Amino acid sequence: MGRAVTETGGGLLPDRRQQGDFFVCDVFDAIPKDDLASMEHPLFSLATRPDRRILEYEHNGVQITVTPSVKGLATIHDKDILIFCISQLMAAINAGRQVSRTLHLKAHDLLVATNRETSGDAYRRLREAFERLAGTRITTNIVTGEEETTTGFGLIERWEIVRHTRGGRMVSVAVTLSDWLYRAVLSKSVLTLSRDYFRLRKPLERRIYELVRKHCGRQPGWTVSVETLLKKSGSASPRRVFRKMLRDMIEADHLPDYEMREEPGDLIRFTPRSGLIEPGTPPPALKPETLEQARGLMPGVDVYGLEAEWRGVWARSGGPRLRKPDAAFLGWVRKRAAAQ
Repeated sequence: MGRAVTETGGGLLPDRRQQGDFFVCDVFDAIPKDDLASMEHPLFSLATRPDRRILEYEHNGVQITVTPSVKGLATIHDKDILIFCISQLMAAINAGRQVSRTLHLKAHDLLVATNRETSGDAYRRLREAFERLAGTRITTNIVTGEEETTTGFGLIERWEIVRHTRGGRMVSVAVTLSDWLYRAVLSKSVLTLSRDYFRLRKPLERRIYELVRKHCGRQPGWTVSVETLLKKSGSASPRRVFRKMLRDMIEADHLPDYEMREEPGDLIRFTPRSGLIEPGTPPPALKPETLEQARGLMPGVDVYGLEAEWRGVWARSGGPRLRKPDAAFLGWVRKRAAAQ
């Protein structure tokens, strides 16, 4: 039998696609995750038309400059791509899988996971979003992964259509995240989002939800001045217009997980909706082998996302004491699997 020859010997080239060079996004129903830094600071435009402003932001020692490309600044809706990538990576890390900052994803899966249409126009808008994410440049000293550096980078380093239809519609895409964002994922500097986040149509609603999720979390409440909220949101609206937009949000009352109300002194108070605050009874602990059984019942599903969802159901039911939490969880998973 002949043997493989080295590159210098004129035979097979080295394997430049060894395991670990890229990560395949294949976790069905991964629970949405967002990085803490971009939730805290305004890196994305809230405009619905091409925004070619240079954004300057400084707060509590953090300095940010966001520079657009000719395509304009990346928008809060473009961020769906990053949330999808972060969610996939975190699901894989929690499952003990090897990851990489280059991800291979199916465009259709991304559109479905972020509650978007799958029409031809949706694929065109998705391509434009990739272009804005790659073209927008950020210079900042934000700490990610306990490391502070002043650096400039794109929100994604590069992207390419790996496979497309004869008509040119993208089928699968390779995305390389910036080192800055990848460090945040590896250090688990992320928070879980409500799936209803992707149902929010208005850019400001999405941005306000991010801020509340970051600052309020599961605490009894968070009160912030309209002035501070305006600054942290990144909105370009005058304060009186911004205040009116907040009042419209209060009246609509469809912010996921949280309620809003206006208080004297030009303040806004956010409080978690019923069931979001952890009850007095400690949440049920599951054995590692139970999660493995759940993975067998629903292959490809993020079992940690299932666990979080089940705990949410448990909390909303009043947090009853469970004699056999592992059996209760697996019974719930079987029902989920049968319903698909």
